[in-house]
Amino acid sequence: MSAKAKHKTRFVWWINVFLATAAITFFAVRSLAEMTTEQKDERMKWWREARFGMFIHWGIYSVPAGTYQGKQIPSTGGWIMNGANITISEYEQYANQFNPVKFHADQWVQIAKNAGMKYIVITSKHHDGFCLWDSNVSDYDVMDATPFKRDILGELSKACKKHGVKLCFYHSIMDWHHPDAQRPFYPTYNDTSKSNPNFSRYVENYMKPQLKELVENYGPLGVLWFDGEWIKDWTESQGKELYNYVLSLQPNIIINNRVGKGRKGMEGLSKSEEYAGDFGTPEQQIPATGLLGVDWETCMTMNDTWGYKSYDKNWKSTEDLLRKLADIASKGGNFLLNVGPTAEGLIPDASVERLAAIGEWMKVNGESIYGTTANPLGELSWGRCTAKPSKLYLHVFDWPGDGKLTVPNIKYSVKKAYLLADKERRKLTIKQVSDSEVVISLPQDGPDPINSVVVLNVEEN
Repeated sequence: MSAKAKHKTRFVWWINVFLATAAITFFAVRSLAEMTTEQKDERMKWWREARFGMFIHWGIYSVPAGTYQGKQIPSTGGWIMNGANITISEYEQYANQFNPVKFHADQWVQIAKNAGMKYIVITSKHHDGFCLWDSNVSDYDVMDATPFKRDILGELSKACKKHGVKLCFYHSIMDWHHPDAQRPFYPTYNDTSKSNPNFSRYVENYMKPQLKELVENYGPLGVLWFDGEWIKDWTESQGKELYNYVLSLQPNIIINNRVGKGRKGMEGLSKSEEYAGDFGTPEQQIPATGLLGVDWETCMTMNDTWGYKSYDKNWKSTEDLLRKLADIASKGGNFLLNVGPTAEGLIPDASVERLAAIGEWMKVNGESIYGTTANPLGELSWGRCTAKPSKLYLHVFDWPGDGKLTVPNIKYSVKKAYLLADKERRKLTIKQVSDSEVVISLPQDGPDPINSVVVLNVEEN
């Protein structure tokens, strides 16, 4: 839609949104209060089974690619506006240069699917306020402010439906561009001590209408993944109200705990069940132990950058990423692994290569990740363990040189052991050493140098 057409319809749009929001929010509060454990479990079922998703940080910050006025800016890619103290008018010029002609939604979704990822979370709007879709309430979007003029989220929505991948959106509560949100704070956009007296107007007239667009025009969505909740103008009561509002738009949607004020810093876990949100969000870290009955998802970069920085070559190895995936699943969590596409619309080769390698492992061993629950055996010197009813999956990082894998703290009767990579499911010899320990005899070499999976068919003693 053109900017001129948007301005003609905006007044009517706001009136309709205001009336709809008032009615919807009233019913949403009631429905949330009545939500049962069974209803929440049903909403969370696909997400708990998925275990592995792709995070995509992409926007006009990919144009400077971490550099401003010839200098490398240490802040992560999506934060360059704040890190380099760039004025709004100057930052807007990056939109004029954003023309990702090599972007192909189908290709992106295929990369994620081939890696074994079940869902994609992309930045609909990051802190800089730029929108990757055609918004009725803003001209600061991909259709009006860039030469590209293609609805990126619309194309991704079609591709995700085609390939059976859940589409999810990251949406920033904080907005460095909107005059009713953060604009007066320049040059410190992230100043948590300052307040904007018009922030509630931003929420009602801008943020909520945009969320309504995203849910209704590109859904059904899997997750709305909020961020930027740490600002002074956002409160827990506002978070709960927004949680209710989004549920009213799509009752089965999942919402992270950054919708409110409950998360404990980068640890990401909620302070208590009284806070809004369906799952915790550890950032760049993995909890030390499993968390019984707690839904959580580690989000992590492949290098050091959220978004794209041309000079960040500090890539995690495939081995590291694969073992992190097993570690997270063994603790009952999900792994949301980030890619930062270039301004041309390409996922960097280093990311693609690592995702392809992970995908090859998942083709053989995905059963040991999808739909599993946390390790019931305690700490294991040789690797990790995931579980399903009647099955334990032993993720062996360090293959034993003597061919003997000791499995401690086992409170089950082991009926059969075999290598997951073995299509014939040939039995491995099992020796019961004590009431709580068995030894599995393994071949000299494991089927995978990074993570070989041994399956135990078990029964409760």
